[in-house]
Amino acid sequence: MNTLIRSDQIESYQKDGYLVIDDFLSPEELNVWREAVTEAIKERNGRKMPGKDVKTGDDDGINKESDYYGKVFDQMLNLWQTNEKVKKLMLDEKLGKMAASLAGWQGTRIWHDQALIKRPWANPTSWHLDTPFWSFSDRRALSVWVALDDATLENGCLYFIPGSHHTTRFENPGIGKNMDAIFDCYPEFRESRSVAAPMKAGSCSFHNGLTIHGAGANMTNGFRRAFTCAYMPDGAAFNGVQNILTDEQVKILNIGDALNNDRQNPLIYTS
Repeated sequence: MNTLIRSDQIESYQKDGYLVIDDFLSPEELNVWREAVTEAIKERNGRKMPGKDVKTGDDDGINKESDYYGKVFDQMLNLWQTNEKVKKLMLDEKLGKMAASLAGWQGTRIWHDQALIKRPWANPTSWHLDTPFWSFSDRRALSVWVALDDATLENGCLYFIPGSHHTTRFENPGIGKNMDAIFDCYPEFRESRSVAAPMKAGSCSFHNGLTIHGAGANMTNGFRRAFTCAYMPDGAAFNGVQNILTDEQVKILNIGDALNNDRQNPLIYTS
């Protein structure tokens, strides 16, 4: 893996709220990631996440129109908890160090991984933020997004609004039919320039969870597969939002408690 983070990349990430890294994986590593993710998805048999009975495409509170959302992408979370091959990939200390270098924190914990698969002719992913969905509130939280297929302008690559993470808050309209719903919360960005981030398979991007981002429709008859992982700083506190947590986990948490259960949110790097 190409895991070296340079000072100019940190500066660019801090300024724009995202960073593209070309050739993150070698061709051999890309095959390992593809095989691991494919196996893990097959094992799930449509179940979206461990500990819950929600199936891919079901209305889980994130989307506003479940029928439309079910044709945006297939989403499966925390595959590292149910597949040993994915676990080995996700618990790699080098990934945690990359996240820490960009975010500027000391210790990196996994919030959740997820497979995001745009099927042929899939709907676009509307502009949105990530962190407001999560069970902690930290302006530094970020995700890595690894392209398992070429992500192109035609099949639904990511788009970002550079610098939006500096002033966005934790309000979020969700991912629905209207691409521009986010601008009802953040009208100051309605006239902003968006930047496309096409990536060849094996490349990746990091983006801040408060950077406004989305993805285009898949206008092809092929798949656009990506695998992502969201990271939080060691010491992040529960904010009362359930998100991926089970009912049992939420029952024993009070707002302000540290999310430091290594079975749920493993510490993968500390400086």
